[in-house]
Order: sequence, then C-alpha cells, then structure tokens
Amino acid sequence: MPKFPEPPDLHALAPEWTVLPAGHELWRIYPRGGRYLTRWDTFRAYGPTDARFDHHLQPPRVQARRILYGATSIVVSLAEIFQHRRHINASFGEPWLVGFALAAPLRLIDLTGTWPTRAGASMAISSGPRPRARRWSQVIYQTYPDAQGLHYASSMYQNTPCVALYERAEAALPDRPFFHRALADPLLLPALADAAEELGYTFNA
Repeated sequence: MPKFPEPPDLHALAPEWTVLPAGHELWRIYPRGGRYLTRWDTFRAYGPTDARFDHHLQPPRVQARRILYGATSIVVSLAEIFQHRRHINASFGEPWLVGFALAAPLRLIDLTGTWPTRAGASMAISSGPRPRARRWSQVIYQTYPDAQGLHYASSMYQNTPCVALYERAEAALPDRPFFHRALADPLLLPALADAAEELGYTFNA
C-alpha cells in the first residue's frame, strides 16, 4: 500500500487539531514588486499554483478560496521560500519579511502527528508529490468546515512547524505586524548571510 495515496473520504475520521493561541507569532516572506506583488496580509485568491497545500479547485483561476503560508521562524521562512534554487536573493521581486502575532486563536488540522497515518497517508503528505498534497488539502477543506488551515512540518528545515491558512483564518490576522522590513534592508543582510550558510544556500543582496 502506498504511503501517500490519493485522499479518501474523510468524513468518518475525527480531525486532530493544533490550536495556535492569540499572540502566537508567525513569519512570512512576500513580494512587494514584480509580477506577483502583494501585501503582507493578503490571502492569495489565484490558484492552485505549485504550492503544496493550495485548496483551490482546478482549473487555476481567481477563486473565493484563498490561502496564506507562514512559518514559526525566520530561517524556516527563508528555507521554504527560496528552496527551488537554494539561493536567497534579497532584491528580486522586492521580497519583504513580516512577523505578526495572531489576533485570535486558530484551529488547524495537525499534519505533524499521527493523523496523516490514521487518514491513510504518512508524513509524506508534507514532502511527497505536491499535486497530491493539494488534493488532500481540498478534501480536508471540504470535510472539516471548522478547519482554518493546516499545521504541517517543513521538509526543508528540521520538520519545524509551518502553516497553510485558509481564508477562514483571515479574521485572526492583526491590523499591523510587529516586524516589517525589506530583505534588502542592510540591518537584515548579516542574518540572511548566516541563514544561507546554515542552509547551504547561496546568497546575494
């Protein structure tokens, strides 16, 4: 039996929750320039893209379903966002780093424990083929209307927790972040160089 099959009907399976409390801090990197510029708190309406847990329906288009990805630390954000080329570019697309504290609790399906196994999959849900992971996200979204997103393990950095937030989580974002700087800000460059060295990525300002 494959460790990461197509998603089954999950209605008979109870969800396993991770609740992030109000005040829990999350980080993300987003583009303020280029073709796909956005805002720090914008849930992406276009999808699905090649991101792992987009819950949008095919074909790709602007939809009412929206998603926002975040991480629990800066280095995880860097590992995730620059994983394809393993190169941290602080200028292309005007990437900005934002840190924000949740304004309300979030109820997320926990993919870091035994739930994926009980659901018929495995931890490969966070590292296996992305098209299949997106189909799992679609089924989870449809099956559990109280789920505001997914709590999953980063396959790029020590299985550190990350989140994929559905549009149901929008009200939990604060009005303002506590940290907001361009990656090209000189104050951030030493930290970016250190993170690149730790990850084995290349780096340029």
